Amino acid sequence: MYFKSKDRSLFQSFMLIILLIAMVSCQTQPVRVSIAAPGNLQIEEQDIVQIQQGYKDGRFTVKEIVQAYLDRIGTIDKTGAGLNSVITINPDAIQIAEVLDGELKAGKSRGPLHGIPVILKDNIDTHDKMATTAGSRALMNSFPLKDSYLAARLREAGAIILGKANLSEWANFRGQLSTSGWSGAGGQTKNPYDLSRNPCGSSSGSAVAVAANLTMVAIGTETNGSIVCPAQTNGIVGIKPTVGLVSRSGVIPISFTQDTPGPMGRTVSDAAICLGALVGVDSADEKTLASKGQFYTDYSKFLNKDGLKGKRIGLDKSALGINYKVDSLFSQAVDFLKNQGATVVEIGAIDDKAVGNYSFEIMLFEFKDGLNNYFKSLGPNAPIKSVEELIAFNKKDSVELRYFNQRYLELAQQKGALTSEDYRKVLAKLMKGSRDEGMDRVMNRNDLDAIIAPTGGPAWKTDLTNGDYDQIGTSSAAAQAGYPSITVPMGFIDELPVGISFFGRAWSEPILIEMAYAYENGTKFRRAPRFLK
Repeated sequence: MYFKSKDRSLFQSFMLIILLIAMVSCQTQPVRVSIAAPGNLQIEEQDIVQIQQGYKDGRFTVKEIVQAYLDRIGTIDKTGAGLNSVITINPDAIQIAEVLDGELKAGKSRGPLHGIPVILKDNIDTHDKMATTAGSRALMNSFPLKDSYLAARLREAGAIILGKANLSEWANFRGQLSTSGWSGAGGQTKNPYDLSRNPCGSSSGSAVAVAANLTMVAIGTETNGSIVCPAQTNGIVGIKPTVGLVSRSGVIPISFTQDTPGPMGRTVSDAAICLGALVGVDSADEKTLASKGQFYTDYSKFLNKDGLKGKRIGLDKSALGINYKVDSLFSQAVDFLKNQGATVVEIGAIDDKAVGNYSFEIMLFEFKDGLNNYFKSLGPNAPIKSVEELIAFNKKDSVELRYFNQRYLELAQQKGALTSEDYRKVLAKLMKGSRDEGMDRVMNRNDLDAIIAPTGGPAWKTDLTNGDYDQIGTSSAAAQAGYPSITVPMGFIDELPVGISFFGRAWSEPILIEMAYAYENGTKFRRAPRFLK
């Protein structure tokens, strides 16, 4: 085509404007990583009930479902987006699936988790071909002598352990300036909503695997925030149970007082179904003795769409005024709760700094005692036999201390025994401050069924030099008291999910599940990640 000089000039100017607009658009719009879906089996955003119905109808087999998840892990986690959420794949997963298919063919189902893929945080023991590392290079060849209580419960229920999830090393209680989702054994886990951002920790890989549809459900562990923070940052549901509801035997510990495993899923329903398979009294964990008569093997009965009606809920304002975008979403959430028939009462802050100091001291005491006992459980061939040996290993290793130190391990090593008067005094102060003068007092004084708060803020940029930068965290009050909390998606801020938390008294999981389910059912904020970068 030929243009006269004047026309050509106008055309060139027009094309220059178009080019500039395109350049600006490319700079401001996030780039989505292209992910090819392996196979023809639709597993994205499916829930437990749908998968079970598919088995019943004969639309697919357990083996086909397991293979689809394994293919997706290979396509998205190890290549593609490179999420790095799975540290180890179970080499026997397909063989186990075939056994479970045989049971279904014979008319036998072990229950709602029969044939359901689950990933365990890699601080949970399994007695199989998978090591349990806590993310540490010191334990990369550590194979426990038996299943953890919860792994055994999952197997009995028919769940298939697909693999182990990466985590913040030693559940994020090793040293200062740590980066959530990083471990010496597994490297850095990425947030699937924005690959440059952090997944939060320490159950980072568990949350990311669920969010990215690499598993149906996952098990995380929490001492303070390690289930609810990664759950909210990755747009899923996390249940942090009452301490003692789920056994910790065979789980690499931080704190006997505060540690608890818990389920993580894309829906409240999936998390509730999974919770029912985990509970039980375990003689190897004395905390579970108090759960007798308090737990349910079926929490799905509490999935009530009207679960907010008539509830009296306390509003913890301590996290407000930090991020106006979070405040706005939380305000909308409060309006929804009221519209659903709940009464919302403003209360004072329930997070006490002094109690936090007591909690930190208790964690140091119990970290040393718990780790030393765990190393003994590995038998005479344990690769590490004490906290002292672990500290020495890290000093010699080329990777472990590259990004942050081991100050908490060193402080723990200096602590005395749990029989010491110092320990007992601090523990008494923690229990009194977190329960009698904390959660219990606030809830009793205001006649509350639960307390709500924003779970956290949007994910921050991962920074291995400076460590984590999280503006908001509201997990402490429930964690220090050993009480339950549930986080549910509350909305999005610039493509990044944030959550709302429901806290309650000891053993109040049924009430919290009712409210969380009603909120989730009425808002439906969950959406799959797009792997932006």
